[in-house]
Amino acid sequence: MKNKLSNLNDHLFSALERLNDDELTSEQIETEAKRAEAIVAIADQITENGKLRLSAAKLFAEHGAVILPHLPQIGKANDDG
Repeated sequence: MKNKLSNLNDHLFSALERLNDDELTSEQIETEAKRAEAIVAIADQITENGKLRLSAAKLFAEHGAVILPHLPQIGKANDDG
């Protein structure tokens, strides 16, 4: 799985397509609805994380390096590799 916002959009639209399948039974629709709900909850967290990063980048753009001690994640690579 790739971790890009375009991939997130693909997952959201795939969930929508599965929910719109006319051949699903009511049990399958319920299962897909729960799955879609979980996908949306995760998507919301990813979106909020993106907003936070954008806000930090704006602060850096406005205030320069003086703000970096308050934004320790700016410009640093993931510790995960």
